[in-house]
Amino acid sequence: MSQDHPTPDPRHEPVDPDTLPDPEDITEDDLGPAPARPQTRRRFAGTRQQIRGAKTFYKVCAWITGVMLLLLVAEMIAKYGFGNEIFAGGVTADGVENTVGFHPEDSVTGGVNLSSAILIAHGWMYVVYLFAGFRVWNFMRWNPLRLFLMAGGGVVPFLSFIVEKKIDRDVEAELHRFPDAALRY
Repeated sequence: MSQDHPTPDPRHEPVDPDTLPDPEDITEDDLGPAPARPQTRRRFAGTRQQIRGAKTFYKVCAWITGVMLLLLVAEMIAKYGFGNEIFAGGVTADGVENTVGFHPEDSVTGGVNLSSAILIAHGWMYVVYLFAGFRVWNFMRWNPLRLFLMAGGGVVPFLSFIVEKKIDRDVEAELHRFPDAALRY
């Protein structure tokens, strides 16, 4: 029984190191001319796939940050309006087991302060949201004002939902308006 062996590709044959020139002997003339640089600036800084991936990541981050911001606002109202924080577990000052509830700051022992957890989670999610917004902004090569609008979405309640919709529409409109601009490879 004979097996068919494909002919070896000369580009992938092993190279004998003794046949290679000494790196110190190579000059710029040995390298040849550099490829021509494009004369026009590319419209986008990424491919369609990169842009759409960045947009999807931004959308997810915008929604998570928006929801976290609304939880943060509710927590601030509870804390500064009513003097209570959200606790999970622990025992109240009255000796009653706490599952989840609103209690004054120092009245629960052994529980988890969910108010602090909301603050920390929103802060870190906002950092990820800023990174996601920067990626979209960079790929689309928009002006800096648009980046500040996107950043504001994570600190103004409900704005992240509005900005996310606008960014989604603008990205798709520009990709549709410049269909060949995103081709790089």
